[in-house]
Amino acid sequence: VQLQASGGGLVQAGGSLRLSCTASGRTSSNSVMGWFRQAPGKEREFVAAITGSGGSIGYADSVKGRFTISRDNVKKMVYLQMDSLKPEDTAVYSCAATSAVYYLPIREQSRYRYWGQGTLVTVSS
Repeated sequence: VQLQASGGGLVQAGGSLRLSCTASGRTSSNSVMGWFRQAPGKEREFVAAITGSGGSIGYADSVKGRFTISRDNVKKMVYLQMDSLKPEDTAVYSCAATSAVYYLPIREQSRYRYWGQGTLVTVSS
């Protein structure tokens, strides 16, 4: 399974960006898909996750109400719509996929088997 994140860029505070994650290879529509981010000098942290059916979604408290995760299993795509961006959202954003099937959005990085290269999001004040 290969994952590739795209859609990052430079945006002013209050603006929006939409990240995309393309999956290829032996993907499974049952995998939980997650978005994580790593800011300069900080550890990677959970942002959002969505179950295979899209029926269960979870967000970090810091992005709840501003970010929306979604997926299109036919296109093998996962999206992260980011609105009302803040300078503290500046980070490299990566998508990840589990190999096991879960029915809840997974926040623990250790449960994700596949990781894509990230895309940089920079929010200016």
